[in-house]
Amino acid sequence: MITVPLLRRPAVLVALATALGVLASPAARAQTQLAPPPAVQPGAAQPIAPPVAAIPVTDGSMQIVWEVRNRFRLFREERDFREQAEALRGLTVLASEQTLGLQSEGRGWARNVVNRLCIDLTGRVSEPCTRDGVKESYLTPTEHPVTVRLAGAIPVGAICAWTFDDGDGPRNATQDCAEPINFRARYGKPTVATVDVTSGADAPLRVTTEIVVRDFFIAGLGDSIASGEGNPDRPIGLSDEGFCYRSYLGIGTGIGAGPGQFYRPSRAGYKGGRACEAPDTLANWQRYSATWFNAACHRSLYSYQTRSALALAARHPHIAVTYLPLACTGATIADGLFGSQRPRECYRTKSGTNCPGSVNGQLTELREAVAAARKRQPQRTLDLVLLSVGANDINFSGLVADVIVDSPTERGIFRRSGVIGSIEESRSALARTLPQSFSKMRETLKGLVDGDMSRVIYVTYANPALASRGVPCPGGRGGFDVHPSFNADPNRLAAVASFVDNEFLPRLKDLAQCTGGVLCRNPSADAMTFVDAHQRTFANHGFCARAETDPEFDRACFSPRGDSFTSDIVEAANSPMACGVGASKFRAYLPRARWIRDANDSYFAAMTFPQGLPAAIQPADIHDATWGVVSAVYGGAVHPSAEGHAAMADAAVPAAEAVLSLESAPDVTSAPLPPPAAQ
Repeated sequence: MITVPLLRRPAVLVALATALGVLASPAARAQTQLAPPPAVQPGAAQPIAPPVAAIPVTDGSMQIVWEVRNRFRLFREERDFREQAEALRGLTVLASEQTLGLQSEGRGWARNVVNRLCIDLTGRVSEPCTRDGVKESYLTPTEHPVTVRLAGAIPVGAICAWTFDDGDGPRNATQDCAEPINFRARYGKPTVATVDVTSGADAPLRVTTEIVVRDFFIAGLGDSIASGEGNPDRPIGLSDEGFCYRSYLGIGTGIGAGPGQFYRPSRAGYKGGRACEAPDTLANWQRYSATWFNAACHRSLYSYQTRSALALAARHPHIAVTYLPLACTGATIADGLFGSQRPRECYRTKSGTNCPGSVNGQLTELREAVAAARKRQPQRTLDLVLLSVGANDINFSGLVADVIVDSPTERGIFRRSGVIGSIEESRSALARTLPQSFSKMRETLKGLVDGDMSRVIYVTYANPALASRGVPCPGGRGGFDVHPSFNADPNRLAAVASFVDNEFLPRLKDLAQCTGGVLCRNPSADAMTFVDAHQRTFANHGFCARAETDPEFDRACFSPRGDSFTSDIVEAANSPMACGVGASKFRAYLPRARWIRDANDSYFAAMTFPQGLPAAIQPADIHDATWGVVSAVYGGAVHPSAEGHAAMADAAVPAAEAVLSLESAPDVTSAPLPPPAAQ
């Protein structure tokens, strides 16, 4: 393979190469060819005949084909993009996610990619970012790596003389036609690629095309559904041994238990005090936490926003995608999009952990990024915004807590502290607070997308509590027995499912599309592109869905009766799973019937010890059972799994392609998967 660099050669080298006939421009070659032949002296060598003019190929028998390499620009290394592009070839995002889940044996494809991004673990964009050995501006690229090939009826052994001209002078290279050629195409400028194909004594054949890379600037905004909550890039490592929790509210939890003590799986690698009587520091515990590409916001590469942007890049070889993920778990429109918010968790450093005091407002971050980009490249625009927000504005997490927290003592405490909400409170916010906030957000976004609100793609939520065919989950402790106070109450669950389906989701659609009495200045121009096609598929994949093809660990160890854990505290200290299988066998990213994380999944995948909570509900220490409640409510339970996010991406990608005027990728199908491999 020959690489043609973008940088112009030094003048001395160009002059030398021109003299040797290596880099002669078309004009220089023409002058040489058109110059009169010198007089022939007797006995002198005969002059070389001018080259035969190339014949243009007009029948399509040969074509120049090209693609942008590593075109999802968040990835620093092309191997990571290639893995995704191969997995997506001919498949839906969902089918590719399931395939990658099996290939990684459930450990997840993102676990190795998370440290190879152009955004660091604090959320700061690397400017410049070194991608495949070349320093590039992330927000304002000046060039893109491109691979070019000759395709079609190529004569055997043919030699290709390539010329690439973007108006600043041609670059030439000659090589075997079977070999691809790499060069860096200038951003914002078309490059004319010409190849003269020579085979034997025949006149060369000429093929020409124009190469123009479209670089799309895409931002992701919103709350925990947008950020990928519940799906850490590198899930928690689980120990087969138990870790003690003490409920300071005094709930008895089993045979031989002390006052309110119970054991659940510990973190792998943790060597500190596991018994409730052997406390340890939070810093020591946090060294073994899960890894997110932004811990403060629980941003995950598995989020539907990242998967949508990645799928666009994988399916369209002539584009590049500059993706800016800003969504943050816990965000409301007021506190998260406009204003700052509390961070969700510390992030690990080599020397320990770092806990930011707050997270900047997403719209502020986006405005600053767009302004910085336009300062360097005035023509740079924000092409697309992926958005999901509104659930926290009506305190949806409070509704989740109302459903799953069943112990009267905990219900009373958490009701007074605001953790538990009610449908009446959410209904009031849906009627008053959310419409006002949504209107303010619309006006701000309008300025960021140059008034074209169709470029804001609002991807709505799916009802997480549907068992099959739209029937609500029956409730109970199955999937929620990781904490003694949990029990999904059937009546409260049915009421919340009805509120979500009949009131919340329809109102969000009206707000996004300026329908149903929602007042917009110009309804036809102010409507966002709205996506809800994924809701139909989620109707069969709520948190209670189970199947014979579920992972072996789930079927053996997560009891539908809610007795998954050893109740004897002495035995549980060494073996907390009632099934007798070590918790380390759990795999967060194997395919499952449920596309919604239940509380058990949330603990086994992320085990979030929350930071930044109000003092009234902040856990007292690492053995305080309070954090088991808040980590489920605020840390991943009743959120989409990686498969759920992939299904959301499958709904969002066609809408994005339409907005960006990209042809839909052909022949995208979903293939049935074999049963998960034994763990």
